Amino acid sequence: MKYDHIMVRYSEIALKGGNRKMFLLKLQDNINRALKEYEGIKVKRTQGRVFILLNGHAPEPIIEKCRKVFGIHSLSPAMKLESDLEQIQKATLEALTKATDAQTFKIIVKRIDKTFPHRSQEMNQLLGSYLLKNTEGYTVDVHHPDVAIKVEIRNEATYVTSQVTPGAKGLPVGTAGKTLLLLSGGIDSPVAGYLAMKRGVQLEAIHFHSPPFTSERAKQKVLDLADVLTAYGTKINIHIVPFTKVQQTIFREMPDSHAMTIMRRIMLRISERVCRDNGILSMTTGESLGQVASQTMYSMHAINDVTSFPILRPLIAMDKEDIIHISRKIGTYDISVRPYEDCCTVFVPKSPKTKPQKEKIQKYEAKYDFTDLIDEAVAGIETVTRIPGVSSTDEFDGLL
Repeated sequence: MKYDHIMVRYSEIALKGGNRKMFLLKLQDNINRALKEYEGIKVKRTQGRVFILLNGHAPEPIIEKCRKVFGIHSLSPAMKLESDLEQIQKATLEALTKATDAQTFKIIVKRIDKTFPHRSQEMNQLLGSYLLKNTEGYTVDVHHPDVAIKVEIRNEATYVTSQVTPGAKGLPVGTAGKTLLLLSGGIDSPVAGYLAMKRGVQLEAIHFHSPPFTSERAKQKVLDLADVLTAYGTKINIHIVPFTKVQQTIFREMPDSHAMTIMRRIMLRISERVCRDNGILSMTTGESLGQVASQTMYSMHAINDVTSFPILRPLIAMDKEDIIHISRKIGTYDISVRPYEDCCTVFVPKSPKTKPQKEKIQKYEAKYDFTDLIDEAVAGIETVTRIPGVSSTDEFDGLL
């Protein structure tokens, strides 16, 4: 016998009641997409589980791919066999002997098929006794075993597993609508995008590019961050906004202390246009309350004033240390700290207002009509699509 399946467990999806099928179909679709390079792989759904038929492939690389798919609680290599006591005994013995350095074990039987003649507790005893009689040096430890051998006796077959790999949890990407991520290239925004995807949100991204003040390397950094994020979901469209004229005008015509707030208001105006044109229901930012001047409660109140779209802020209560920890875990940190500045760090006022007043900002903005500049920026948007497993590096080699 060998591990010929991967058992995929989910948790939160099971609570979705009548909508569960929609979530499971999307999970199945996302798993298939993550494994598209593996020929012969099949993904099927049964009651309470999803199974991946390996068709000769080794389980380890498949599990590594799937552990990034949101909606999965955990994964285990599994042996599929007939619901026959003798076959189950042989399979549990093989699972135990394959467990490296294990000296203690525990049997956990779950009998979903109630027609099977032996109850779960009886099977625990039968299998435990069988293993002790047919091995040497092993003992039972029901509290802290080196290996827990799990047996699921289901209606269609029995599955034996002995390893558990944690999944990404959350909800399948694509079950909660689309959001537009304001992707700057720093540490925070890609983490915000990752956390939004964990709640089932499909990402598109917008990046404000100000050449020659921001380089093509800064643009490449954003595309590389998007490449990393695609591994946790599906393709991502990045809308790259030519922002130089707008930004220069803001810092020439507006009071220096309020320029950053006004710049972010115009970013939201442009982002709202992109949302309306692409059927996107919300925006997502990497803001953390109080982290910088533009992220105080007063600043957020003044900036939000220009849009009626919901703004998701997954990092709002996180410390910088927490955000960095997640960025390292998901693989964006080393890209984010590349020393190429984005438009928000190039134009930084000496003393930005931390408590801007909405009425005063409206008064400043009334002195200059930004409509034509915003229209020009929107018209000049370049949209780049990043696809899971396809790096953007080759595409931009000539620009580096």
